[in-house]
Amino acid sequence: MRNQPPKIVACPEFSLLSNIKHAFFTRKGGASDGIYSSLNLGNGSNDTPQNVEKNREIAMELFGSPPNNLHTLYQIHSNNVIVASGEFEERIEADALVTETPGTVLGILTADCTPVIFADDENKIIGAAHAGWKGAFSGILENTVNKMEELGADKHNIKVAIGPSISQDSYEVGKEFYDRFVMDEPTNAAYFIQSVEPQHYMFNLTSYVEHRLKNAGISSVTNVNMDTYSLEEDFYSYRRSCHKKEADYGRNLTVIALK
Repeated sequence: MRNQPPKIVACPEFSLLSNIKHAFFTRKGGASDGIYSSLNLGNGSNDTPQNVEKNREIAMELFGSPPNNLHTLYQIHSNNVIVASGEFEERIEADALVTETPGTVLGILTADCTPVIFADDENKIIGAAHAGWKGAFSGILENTVNKMEELGADKHNIKVAIGPSISQDSYEVGKEFYDRFVMDEPTNAAYFIQSVEPQHYMFNLTSYVEHRLKNAGISSVTNVNMDTYSLEEDFYSYRRSCHKKEADYGRNLTVIALK
């Protein structure tokens, strides 16, 4: 993968927006080796900082932005949202970013969790969120919408795209996980199917994310429907790395910016 050119995935609906550019990067075309091969953007991985920095440069060159404009977070599976602008300075503990500043690139790193991008093209306000089950459950999506509204976005104008994530076929969970969701809201049972393993279930994270978004008043939600677990040539996956007993795993990058 190291010698392959970088490859990105786009959301067709977002590609039509006049003021927005975005990309869901695959793992191809970077400088990293071994289990990180090759476009690993994860500062939180044990890859060398030099490789990660080089990969940020490669990704931003393809995206058409200076590397210093890429804002990423110290993601902690929270519901914290920050406003980003200008050049990147430090990784703040949060799981979503919003901006009204053209050229500021919002970046989310994932390896099975759901990257979610938001755009109010008319009012030129965007957002990006890291929505694992814990963040989605605790309100990261709703908080992102609220923070965009504080900047002047109109909820009814916001379009959302759900990027490459672990699929239900690949996401087995235990009964305690299932019980947590169903005790919170009985209708959440719709996002689980019985596993072949007793007392285990298969969880549909992206459908749950879409449900939370629509309950928050977002009517336009598109899912690119790509499974990070099964598409090993294209994406890093935390769960796959655990099943293969690998020491660590890389991170996939999702970006969005105002032109």
